[in-house]
Amino acid sequence: MKEIFSKRLKSARVRANMSQDDLVAKMDGLVSKNSISKYEKGLMMADAKIIIALARALDVKTDYFFRPFTVEIEHIEFRKKSKLKTKSVEAIKQMATDTIEKYLEIEQFLDITNEFKNPIANFVITSKEDVEEAVNTIRKAWQLGLSALPNVIDLLEDNEIKVVEADAPEAFDGFSGWADSHIPVIVINKHYSIERKRLTALHELGHLLLSFSNNLTQKEKEKYCFQFAGGMLMPKETFLKELGGQKRSGFSEPELIGIKETYGISLQAIMARAKDLEVITDAYYLGFQKRISRNRAEIGLGEYKGIEHSYRFMQLVYRAVTEEVISLSMAANLLNQKLAEFRKDFVAL
Repeated sequence: MKEIFSKRLKSARVRANMSQDDLVAKMDGLVSKNSISKYEKGLMMADAKIIIALARALDVKTDYFFRPFTVEIEHIEFRKKSKLKTKSVEAIKQMATDTIEKYLEIEQFLDITNEFKNPIANFVITSKEDVEEAVNTIRKAWQLGLSALPNVIDLLEDNEIKVVEADAPEAFDGFSGWADSHIPVIVINKHYSIERKRLTALHELGHLLLSFSNNLTQKEKEKYCFQFAGGMLMPKETFLKELGGQKRSGFSEPELIGIKETYGISLQAIMARAKDLEVITDAYYLGFQKRISRNRAEIGLGEYKGIEHSYRFMQLVYRAVTEEVISLSMAANLLNQKLAEFRKDFVAL
């Protein structure tokens, strides 16, 4: 029990983005930094009063400290801007791990067993033409046709990929990895625009599914993942049909906005796609980048009206309560809610 408590305490502190000094201050000096260090090293066990105070300071339930670790996320592909501090990176990783633990726990309660299958597991990417073939293979395997994707997060979760929306700073884009070596996980910033969420989620899907040649650099792999994301949003055949199927000297703003609002893809991603498919020249693309640099958020340039949120975990919790597999108290704990708040939201028909 002491070992579990020590690991959980450090996990909760890291997730809260606190140093040991920060935690001491949050608890108004109820415990010393030396005591917290000993707790985290498993050298000392906190009493009930301190455990309750730690739970309040770290915004977790007391039973969190005694729940065994069951999940480890490995082989992480992490994209971040240089200004994102290491402490924030670790906090996001820990939050994702905690969420996936709960996700798998509720699936166990409901006796849900899933096995993820990669439609392109044995396909090696060496060129941009390979990326287009990979897109077509996946869309065919997942029966997507050539039309727009109404909800990317739903699509991923329907295909056994766990998606976590992180309450993260602007500097965080997303990351992907494997829980317990076989469960695919994608984490995205919940505060981003819908178009950016969609592109980021599919970029991370590229990291999960694409097998790259050893001859490729990391920069080339990132480029191909972006191409993959754009292709998933607008496959080559669809893109060329929408934009005329030939080389273009330029585009009008209303034309690009219409595509953005139909396919949920940003103007910047549309133009990157046009460059990848050689519809426009590199020079035209560079000119576009300079023009759009003053409005990277694309304010006033259309908006996709769809919804991109991860609902599956919450739906499973409500299902488990309805079927009386878990208690209201446990459901509230899984959703990080107070029991009274959950009772108010939960209405059984």
